[in-house]
Amino acid sequence: MDRTPEIPAPHSSRALRPRLVFALGFLAIVVIAASFLLDETVNRLLLASTQGHWNHSPLVALCSQYGDWPELMVLGLLGCGVARLLGNVRWQRILLSAMIASTLTGMAVNTVRLTSGRTRPRAMAEQGWYGPRHGERWLIGEADFNSFPSGHTGTAVGFAAVLLFSAPPWGIPAMLAALAIAISRILLGAHHPSDVVTAATLGLVIAWIVWRFVERRRSQSEGITDRRTPSGT
Repeated sequence: MDRTPEIPAPHSSRALRPRLVFALGFLAIVVIAASFLLDETVNRLLLASTQGHWNHSPLVALCSQYGDWPELMVLGLLGCGVARLLGNVRWQRILLSAMIASTLTGMAVNTVRLTSGRTRPRAMAEQGWYGPRHGERWLIGEADFNSFPSGHTGTAVGFAAVLLFSAPPWGIPAMLAALAIAISRILLGAHHPSDVVTAATLGLVIAWIVWRFVERRRSQSEGITDRRTPSGT
């Protein structure tokens, strides 16, 4: 009895997903590690270009001042209010997801930042990592020793990345704004490049997880609704 030879099924996207996650994870580790190697060089070049002073130009200060978590939450709430008035459920979901991703990233970043004890580039203390306590002195909450990672960058990227994943035409300018905030933190001497790169990477990861979770729940909900809806209605 002849049998038709079986043709191997092509790899599904689900089968390739672990490999993609591994590749992206490895790339993230390489990028973060490389950023640490650039810290000293970047900081030295910045100071050399400004005669030994950190950049406090109005534009840089503006990006830093209005690019933190509270301002992002106000922006998200305003956007949700407009979307609700217009009856746009999709944008309500996107903006709420962005606010959640920004908040979760901020919580993760600040947990590390407040205990890492890394000095800011502009700090007068000797540069280094001191941990949450140095000698008899607690460093938690002391700004000069709370550099790693960047809270501004993490929350801004967490917010903007959800827009990038869900609505690229809006997400691209949002990510550019987040990049401007990150650069402003470096120019002000508030953070090392590695602080910014690490926070941005974490923001991207958390934003992706949040958005995928929200989209999966939406798909499941719509699937249940479709199955319960009688045909022909």
